[in-house]
Amino acid sequence: MAQEINYDDPKYAVWGENANERRDNMLNNQFLKEAVDNKNYPAASKYLNILLTKCPSASQNIYTNGAKLYKNLINKAEDEEGKKVYIDSLMYLYDVRLKAFEKHKKYGKDYILNRKAREFYSFFPDDREGIRKIFQEAVEASNEMKGKYDLELVSIYFAELCADYSNDLIAAEDLIAAYDRYSPAFEGVEAEEDIELKNQFDSAFGQSGAASCENLESLFAKKLADAPEDEALLSQAVSLMSRANCDSDFFFATAEKYYSIKPSSETALFLAQGFQNRSEFEKAMKYLSEALASEQDAAEKEKLYVRIGLISVQTKNYAEAVKAANEIKGINPENGYAYFLLGQCYAASANCSELKCQACYWAAYDMMNKAVGLLASEPGIQESAKKMAASFRSAFPTKEECFFNELQAGASYTIKHGFANGVNTTVRFR
Repeated sequence: MAQEINYDDPKYAVWGENANERRDNMLNNQFLKEAVDNKNYPAASKYLNILLTKCPSASQNIYTNGAKLYKNLINKAEDEEGKKVYIDSLMYLYDVRLKAFEKHKKYGKDYILNRKAREFYSFFPDDREGIRKIFQEAVEASNEMKGKYDLELVSIYFAELCADYSNDLIAAEDLIAAYDRYSPAFEGVEAEEDIELKNQFDSAFGQSGAASCENLESLFAKKLADAPEDEALLSQAVSLMSRANCDSDFFFATAEKYYSIKPSSETALFLAQGFQNRSEFEKAMKYLSEALASEQDAAEKEKLYVRIGLISVQTKNYAEAVKAANEIKGINPENGYAYFLLGQCYAASANCSELKCQACYWAAYDMMNKAVGLLASEPGIQESAKKMAASFRSAFPTKEECFFNELQAGASYTIKHGFANGVNTTVRFR
């Protein structure tokens, strides 16, 4: 036999002022669930309205079943006008729930506004002002209630802000201010899903167009003036400004500062490329040399030697370029850049009209032709290698010059000049 409920017990006080009201409302709550489950929506609406009027703070289940009711009615609505009525009712339901359970630890203000924001977005995707307002409220509620931002919600909200900026609905300074406000929430994240959310957040800003060099300098100049040694802030500034292809003095000063605090071969490569583009080759080589001195990983060393070799060729420091090319070969014989560099260095040795000089073009062609075969993943460099190879071939000694030096086509030949000294090659005519 079921035990009778003592509705006078204070624990049931949330259901009504007296025992009769409590009994009726607890039954109405049960009837609401049954009506929703049985798709008896008129009855469910009646019970929901009674509960919201008489005991809105009695149970979270009132709102769970109420949300199910309105979502079903929304899906069944025959026209847009009817659908909007039910959507407004659903939004109102969240407002009543917020008043009743704002302080609830698990399903309080942050949870309620999170759900409301997502529902609002699904039903009113074109109400951009409304979306911004409700998502901002939800994001701030997460920090207010939990002491930290919900990173997924921040990421969604910020993506919508970026979309609105792209459609000229908000100003650049508004988007930058939002980035400035929420980016610290992602600092130091370690969980894989949080790192992914951080990448989405930063990528959205970087691709928004608001992240122009001028805007970014305005943002970071003040922040770095207040915290010039802040490693996380410097990293963020360098990352965003590099994505925007900034090349100002402020950007390079910031990047150099970051490197001084946290040196790495990745940052050195980046700085070296930047200074190379600015024709500041001495600085470029400085960073590459420093990175190389501390780098232990062979693959990273390989990249550094490639960059050193390319800059050395550009500055006509062929001796240094040959050294770099040989280091590359030692690490990875299949790296086409090694032969791309050697080809140019050997060709530079063809610096006189004598056959011993002109013969360097044979070795230069051999190296560049090999580079072509290994640089398929670098189409731009491969195309340059093809053109150089053709140029070297057109500079081969003539048949007469070879005959005069008692050399026959196809014969083996050891070069005795310049950077190609000691290289074995084959005699060929122009």
